[in-house]
Amino acid sequence: MIKAKPKGIRATKAAATRIVLIAAARKLFAEQGFHSTGTHQIVMDAGVSRGALQHHFARKEDLFRAVHEAVEQDIMEAEVRTWVSNVPGARWEGLKDSIDAFLDAATTPEVQRIILIDGPAVLGWADWRRLQEHYGLGLIEQAVRDGLEVGQIRAQKSGPLAGLILSMIGEAALMVAHASQPDEARSEAKIAMETMLASMQ
Repeated sequence: MIKAKPKGIRATKAAATRIVLIAAARKLFAEQGFHSTGTHQIVMDAGVSRGALQHHFARKEDLFRAVHEAVEQDIMEAEVRTWVSNVPGARWEGLKDSIDAFLDAATTPEVQRIILIDGPAVLGWADWRRLQEHYGLGLIEQAVRDGLEVGQIRAQKSGPLAGLILSMIGEAALMVAHASQPDEARSEAKIAMETMLASMQ
């Protein structure tokens, strides 16, 4: 008689399987894009069975969403690490640095393909936009409130301004990602963003 594995062991193994599936898919989606990546490639690179893939992700789109969120989470954590200072005004200045870093990332295969090209197409614009808000809006609003408190931004409500800044960042990154010359587009986008942020003072 074969004994069933304890629930804790099964849960740990299931979590590990999910992690390797996301990691394998993340690499392939970045290199080949969502539509050119087959599920057979994902399970082969992950070293798991097709049944394991279907257990965790009923559709390839579900796996893509998990990959998308993993990339977004990494971007957000990198931004948070640059905002460790509690000096008044530091978060607003840090936001400017974060925008530069994100525009740089928009030229990399992973962010360009997964977040900016395939993201809106696979998830749908509305769902993609909600994810951008979930991972980015809170940090931007913190920076805006910081700028308001020290007078770096003209007095106004933080929410609407943060939403518009998020939209500007998204549009700038999409412009870079879809450009035939991303590096040149990135430089132009940076200048435009700096001009718009400066006008808020």
